[in-house]
Amino acid sequence: MYYELATMTLPFGSAAAAATHVQAFCTAPEAQGELLACWFTDIGQLNQMIVLRGFADLATLAAERARTQHSASPFGCGELFQSLEQHSYQGFPWMKPVRPSAESGISGPVYEIRTYGIKPGGVQATIDLWAQYVPPRERLSPCVVAMVALDGPLRFTNIWAYPTLDARSKARADAVAQGIWPPKGGPAHLTTDMVSTIALPTAVSPLK
Repeated sequence: MYYELATMTLPFGSAAAAATHVQAFCTAPEAQGELLACWFTDIGQLNQMIVLRGFADLATLAAERARTQHSASPFGCGELFQSLEQHSYQGFPWMKPVRPSAESGISGPVYEIRTYGIKPGGVQATIDLWAQYVPPRERLSPCVVAMVALDGPLRFTNIWAYPTLDARSKARADAVAQGIWPPKGGPAHLTTDMVSTIALPTAVSPLK
């Protein structure tokens, strides 16, 4: 499964209007891929809308990227956003594809989006370690997806769902106390370039 994470920086107070435009753009008859989530940031860099789309193959992702880039109003928000970034990813091969909450049963409403830089040669080791450690970690909270970037700096992004911020803190503390997280040896493959964002679903988000 392939994914795109698009991030728009929006003027204060425009999130509701932007989300409606995003939904219309991503579900238009000519659109390819699937809208999986539309979040707005709550902790981290503020006033950002993060859109997750899924694609069956790279060709479909590339075609939709071209449609977006050639649009006079990308995501229907050309007159709203102050900046737009789009990044392509491939899901870790052992992970189930991301599905909407109604199908997967995974829901927030608190989502943590974490991106880690990876050292050269560390991609496969990271994928293998996560395959071993994510199942016990998911007994505490579900991992929506872990995916390797296909463009830009070498890195991977992982997204976790929690019912509350307090539940997030407890799950992370319990994972460390039980020795099931972080994956043993995993940090050795990572750089110090690490970013964490807490985001909440907008009204149009299939992941709730």
